[in-house]
Amino acid sequence: MIIERRMTRNPVTATPDMSVAEASALMKQEKVHRLPVLDKDKKLIGIISEKDILYASPSPASSLSIHEMAYLLSKLTVKKLMTKDVVTITKDTTVEEAARLMVDQDLSSLPVLEEGKLIGIVSKSDMFKILLELFGARHFGVRLSFLVEDHPGTIARISGALAEHGIDIISFGTFMGTEPTNAICTIKAQGASMATVVEIVKPFVLQLLDVREV
Repeated sequence: MIIERRMTRNPVTATPDMSVAEASALMKQEKVHRLPVLDKDKKLIGIISEKDILYASPSPASSLSIHEMAYLLSKLTVKKLMTKDVVTITKDTTVEEAARLMVDQDLSSLPVLEEGKLIGIVSKSDMFKILLELFGARHFGVRLSFLVEDHPGTIARISGALAEHGIDIISFGTFMGTEPTNAICTIKAQGASMATVVEIVKPFVLQLLDVREV
């Protein structure tokens, strides 16, 4: 899957001369946690987040009054706080590559550019929604986690055995195992009891790790 299918299109943006107070109010109004910053030519020049504003705000323990703190924030502009070296992606970037960038560089979002213009943004929240889909979290079924030998055809055999019994596979994920020769699989299925699914899968696995209906 590519980011174009999951990004938020035409995101809310800020200008560099906007006050931090205005940016904060805009985030609350639009229920977003960050704003790409565009110059007068609509070119992306930075990004500002709630966290940036929080860190810049005077501590509640300071001697400043609420009105004084509000005044200071009204004079502080976005360009003073924004992150200028923004990591971006294109609409054809894969979801997994975007996730890797976020994890490796500790990013909460990635602006999406096309021919230098901002066309969207993808956030960690978007990634979590994808994760829910990958695990079939919104569908009730039998969920099994098990250890298998990491050999070609193992997943195909398990899937084939379930299909032969008319069992619908909602999700099937593979993860790093306990050693290089094995892998951990998590599967969610519908169309049979927990006992039946376990009976079908058990001959193909090294160890059942978890079984539940969710």
